[in-house]
Amino acid sequence: EVRLVESGGGMVQPGGSLRLSCAASGFPFSDYDISWVRQAPGKGPEWVSAFEPSTGTTYYEDSVKGRFTLSVDNAKNTLYLQMNSLEPEDTARYYCARGNGATLNEYDYWGQGTQVTVSS
Repeated sequence: EVRLVESGGGMVQPGGSLRLSCAASGFPFSDYDISWVRQAPGKGPEWVSAFEPSTGTTYYEDSVKGRFTLSVDNAKNTLYLQMNSLEPEDTARYYCARGNGATLNEYDYWGQGTQVTVSS
């Protein structure tokens, strides 16, 4: 059974940091791109970042470049998203999804999400 389990969300003040985790199981972790997608209240899903294991390349949406960093622990089949200099606009539910792309049909499995709230 394919599972993606996110953790690490919470509430922080602007300028603060959080580290999200995505623990994957049920499939060869190194064979699939894994992405972070967020959805803010009243808005559609927004792709944030992705890891392409075939090349080791990480990708970021422009608004998070320089603030968010992806890392991978292959031994634990876990993807991390270090989020620094958080802004209120980063408030959203963050999902880990298998796949990579701008449209939802490019993802086949999703986690349950973890809430990130940035507020003073």
